[in-house]
Amino acid sequence: MKAFVSTTRLFSLYSCNRFCVLYFLLNAKLNLRLSIMRIALIAHDKKKQEMIEIAKKYKDTLAKHTLYATGTTGTLVMKETGLDINRMKSGPLGGDQQIGSMIACNELDLVIFLRDPLTAQPHEPDVSALLRLCDVTNIPLATNIASAEIMLVALSRNEITKQK
Repeated sequence: MKAFVSTTRLFSLYSCNRFCVLYFLLNAKLNLRLSIMRIALIAHDKKKQEMIEIAKKYKDTLAKHTLYATGTTGTLVMKETGLDINRMKSGPLGGDQQIGSMIACNELDLVIFLRDPLTAQPHEPDVSALLRLCDVTNIPLATNIASAEIMLVALSRNEITKQK
């Protein structure tokens, strides 16, 4: 009788451990899926090289996330880094508006927009609208190389999480 109790207890422990391991694995997979950020990369013409350089530097970090970019920026970054990027239209041709629409629909989690404040942009109203949408929807936004580096370092350390 004593052996039967030990076997039953052992089986209970084994079942519990299997359940705990399964729960842990499913939870880890769910957390991993939840930690994948949707990131937009945008750069004005005079800032495209800086975007390429920062994408190269943080390639391993960016590769873990879903990336979107306006047309030319996305093409250049893909060519130089090999990152998989979903490309929109060029900024002046509606790409900024497409990214803005994604922000408004809660389809982006972080935006890196290296803009050139010293050059007049023909699509300045679209740029302003995109920046305003980030503020309204509380989406983290980097508009220069220093803030982009801070965000990417935090992202690499898992210190930035998706907005709920």
